[in-house]
Amino acid sequence: MAKNADAELFRKLREGGLRRRVARQVAGGLDSARDGSPPRVVQDVVAQLKALTAEIEDRAKGGPAKRRSEAAQKAAATRRRKASQRSTAARKAARTRASAR
Repeated sequence: MAKNADAELFRKLREGGLRRRVARQVAGGLDSARDGSPPRVVQDVVAQLKALTAEIEDRAKGGPAKRRSEAAQKAAATRRRKASQRSTAARKAARTRASAR
């Protein structure tokens, strides 16, 4: 029964486009996990597939191809802060010039 179930799962994974080695690892790994949590290899494969699925959905919906990195977000915040400081200084200078007349 287990061999037949493994072969069936392997066949379905292969039809779904998974590579032979990965499909074999997943099908074989789930056999030993009937009583508890799946092995680390299977968990890693599932996590990678979920990440790929999320990226495909994001691109299909016209969302950003890449998320902005933490460094890019920090740089953007710095640019906004500096622009605000320049604007404040310019207003103060304009008031000073106006009051000096």
